[in-house]
Amino acid sequence: MRTTLNLLKFLAFVIVISLTACNSKPKSNGETEKSAETEKQENWIQLFNGKDLNDWQIKFTGHELGENYNNTFRVEDGLLRVSYENWDEWNNTFGHIFFNGEFSHYRLRVEYRFVGDQVKNGPNWAFRNNGLMLHGQSAESMELDQDFPVCVEVQLLGGSGEGERSTMNLCTPGTNVVMNGELIEQHCLTSESDTYHGDQWVNVEVEVRGGEVIRHFVDGKEVMHYEKPQLDPRDQYYNKFLPEDGDKIIKEGTISLQAESHNTDFRKIELLELDQ
Repeated sequence: MRTTLNLLKFLAFVIVISLTACNSKPKSNGETEKSAETEKQENWIQLFNGKDLNDWQIKFTGHELGENYNNTFRVEDGLLRVSYENWDEWNNTFGHIFFNGEFSHYRLRVEYRFVGDQVKNGPNWAFRNNGLMLHGQSAESMELDQDFPVCVEVQLLGGSGEGERSTMNLCTPGTNVVMNGELIEQHCLTSESDTYHGDQWVNVEVEVRGGEVIRHFVDGKEVMHYEKPQLDPRDQYYNKFLPEDGDKIIKEGTISLQAESHNTDFRKIELLELDQ
């Protein structure tokens, strides 16, 4: 009887020790990061408030800062719209709308869709084409006739109804990046995303870690990443933006959206600043 009682006590002791060990087991990096990110959900900044463009600056090629040419950028039905309703045809007047301020380490979430037809005579490459222009120059520093800001462009593309055409690609106006240890001087690179045809909403995200790494996601799946965004010495604006210490790496900059001949709707543009 005493032997049985001692055995039961021993088994109970083992169970208690096992449960304590399980509960005190340290979380994996993934679990810790997930918990930390969950706690930060309340800190997402709504760059687009659904009501107005008061926190944004507009710049069109050939026009002074602040002129909203043909009322192209507008807010309707709670959406930030790039609309070509008032355009008769395309005339090489590229537009960008900049959110105020500069950012370095962050996650950017966007929901977008392409709608309707491209404006008459719009370039073929700009069909269902827009972009998230990151680590960019300021709106104030844009030259009067400059087409695109010096930046890293996360290119948004829509399908034509047939064939493949990835989104969340990379284009580099005035910049270069490093991929797999190699300096990439090619202007545009395609991602591994699916093709999104029609007028459907697409959910995308970019993780930016200063001058270190940038990652592209579509519906939560990583489709591209690269490192060391930097100024391109071949670009005409290189010397204008090269700092005195000669460091080409771009560690921060503006965020802007494009207007380059196709109607685009944005219903969410939000940012979560990350620790450096």
